[in-house]
Order: sequence, then structure tokens, then C-alpha cells
Amino acid sequence: MALDHSTSIIIVGAGTWGCSTALHLARRGYKNVKVLDPYPVPSPISAGNDVNKIASELSIITARSSSFADDSDDEVHVARKLLEASMEGWLYDPVFKSHYHETGFIAAASSPANITKLQQQAQEDKKSDFKYLSTPEDFRKTMPEGVLTGDFPGWWGWQKKTGAGWVHARNALISAAAEAKRLGVTFITGSPQAHVTSFVYEQGDIKGAKTADGKDHRADRTILCAGASAIELLDFKDQLRPTAWTLAHIKMTPEEAALYKYLPVLFNVERGFFMEPDSDNHELKMCDEHPGYCNWVNNSADGQRKSLPFPKSQIPVEAEQRCRGFLRETMPQLADRPFSFARICWCADTPNRSFLIDRHPEYPSLVLGVGGSGHGFSCIPAIGKFIVEAMEGTLDPKMAESYRWRPETAVNRDWNDTQGRSGGTNEVMDFQKVTQWTAIGSESRL
Repeated sequence: MALDHSTSIIIVGAGTWGCSTALHLARRGYKNVKVLDPYPVPSPISAGNDVNKIASELSIITARSSSFADDSDDEVHVARKLLEASMEGWLYDPVFKSHYHETGFIAAASSPANITKLQQQAQEDKKSDFKYLSTPEDFRKTMPEGVLTGDFPGWWGWQKKTGAGWVHARNALISAAAEAKRLGVTFITGSPQAHVTSFVYEQGDIKGAKTADGKDHRADRTILCAGASAIELLDFKDQLRPTAWTLAHIKMTPEEAALYKYLPVLFNVERGFFMEPDSDNHELKMCDEHPGYCNWVNNSADGQRKSLPFPKSQIPVEAEQRCRGFLRETMPQLADRPFSFARICWCADTPNRSFLIDRHPEYPSLVLGVGGSGHGFSCIPAIGKFIVEAMEGTLDPKMAESYRWRPETAVNRDWNDTQGRSGGTNEVMDFQKVTQWTAIGSESRL
């Protein structure tokens, strides 16, 4: 059927992309939109449910010059259009702008190969004002005295003071959902009965979603925004690889939080990154950098070996050790402090880390909004717009080509491909081989 504002639409998933899509549907005048998720907003398993995340115009550099990206003019167009729309939202959209903090960004590396890449990236971005950092003292001077006290062994990097910073991810996610609700979207969340177990298949198409209570939620259009969990509902022909990263928090005193306020984001592509403490709980978030973990198991449904996501508010002990190694090089005064919280954070990688936003070729009423590939959250102000345009058939042609359903790219896929990421052992790791987990804080925070 043709689309109009009375078209019934179900969104499966109330995470980053699901809430953004709900918001943009409502803003376009759609009156019959329902969101299903077994968890409340903010979903504890959503990658967006976090105190802070990086938001930066510099992602255009990564998208253009990383080894996994196509350096064609079309791909540059797609990356620029995505990032410009996202940054416009962070800067001007009343739903998001209060959650964005333009503190600047420091990119660094420690190995000769990655240092060379950073130098090339800075040279290619002709419009940006970069300050080069080549000595420990250079790095220390980027922040107030007493913050960066480490020796920065072998580090080289650059600092950009504008067009980059961090966002309060959880509050941005809550804000998007709240505005969507105000505009009339129905959220059925926070209950096992809202858990989608399968789609409603009818006459060769998908006509809604079936929930754990046996109810059929019928709709003219179904939009799948279930993140890494999407593979449990649909055969993606190996286009999605659920991959997880690890994070930890350090509880700061109010005095420490004041000293660490307004700091630029510091990101070493091999060691990790940290951002200023959040204003609510005074917790400093940090991550150890690595190509990711998968959870390789034999799926009982079809017998295929797949990486299946699972929630856990702990991290492998080896990840804790990497976090502390990063701290010893940058802020040794914090290296032995207890962590107050930790968790694994799931995303879903496509073979080339370009998003998968398209109408399904076999099910005309199913729309896909998945494949965040580790850089999906910073797009929350705009990503829903592009998902809606894919549903309507009005998506920019170059974006439609980049984000299309493309199983041919996953034929004989190398599941251990690091996709241009560094850190740790420089390889994709397997949770099935982890023997020791931390015991930090309480699992109840998940």
C-alpha cells in the first residue's frame, strides 16, 4: 500500500536508532507509530545507554581514509552528508543540543604505522586547524595541570579544538524518546511481553511483529532497529557481525570532577580513550581500544556458528588490565583506583562498516535500520531521518547505494577481520575463550 500519515508503523527496538526513527517519523506527521522493546528507555543493552560518547566532525576523516572504507567521491559524499546532518542536530536541534559539549578532540597513536596514518589524515583535512603533539609536555599542556601526569611513551598526535567533543548519550536517547512520545508515538517497552520473538509473515511479506505474549502487532510497515540483536530475528546473509567493546568508570570526588571538567576527548587508536566525568555521578568513563570481542556459539536454531550478543555489566580481566595500562601512560595517579562500573557494549559490524539502511528485497514492508559498525550513536540526531527516507524511497541515491542490502559483500567473509581497528592483541577476540571476569560494582546497574 502507498504511504500516508495514517500508515501504521512498528519499530522493533527502542535503542539509539529506534528512538531516532520514531522521532523523525513523528516530525514528518506519521500518526500511527508504535515502538516495541522488552527494556525501558533507555534500554540497558543499547549501546547508546552510556554517560558519554564521542561526537566529532573528524569522523569524516576516519570514514574517508581508513583501510575499510572506499575512498571514492561517492563514499566521501555519503560520509560528509551523514556527518553534516548529525553535527547540525547536535548544534541546533533542541532535542539534542543541550547534550553536546564542544570540548575538542585529541587523536594519538603509539606505533609508527598508526602515527603515519594520523599524519596523513591531518594533512588531508585542509580546512581543519590541527595542533601537533609530539612530546609528553605537549600532551600535558592540553589539559589543566595535574590531569595528564604520564610519560606518554612513544605517543604522537594532534589536537583540534572545534567541531568535536562529547555527548551525554543516555540523556540524548531519553530526550529523543520523550519528544517522540510528546508527538504521539506509542512506546510499548519495559516488559517481557514487549519482546519481539518473530515477525508476522503473510503472503510473502512481513506484516508486523509477534511478541512473547503471543500477540500479533500488525502494521503496514515494520522497521527493524534492534542493533546487534537483529540477527536473532532475520537472516542477514552474514552481513552483520555482533561485536562488543569494553568500558569502565572511575568514581571521582566533586573536587576532581571540577578539575576534569571541559577536558578535550583523548583518544589513542591503540590504547583507549576517556572523557570528562559526567555531571550526575562524577564518574569518568574510559575504554581500552581493541578490534572487539565476538561471542562465537553454535546457534541451536539453525546449527550455524554465530556471534550472539549477551548483556553483562562486567568486563574480562584482560580488558581491565588494558584500561589500567592506558591510565599508567596518561594519568598514573588513577591507574590503581577501583573501578565503580564496567560493562560490555555491543554493536553490529557490516563487512565494510557502512550502515545497512534499506527496504528488504524479499519483504516489501520490512525496512532495515541496522549495522552501526561502531560509529552509529553520534548520528542519533539524523539517522532516523535517513531510515524514514529509505522507507519512503526518497533517500539520497548515493546514500542508498552505500547503505543498500548487499549480501554479495559478505560472501566468504573473514569473521576475524579487524576492519582497520588497532589495540590490545590487534585481533578480534572471543568471549568463549575468556576465563576471568571482573567483579566490579553491581550487576543491578545493567
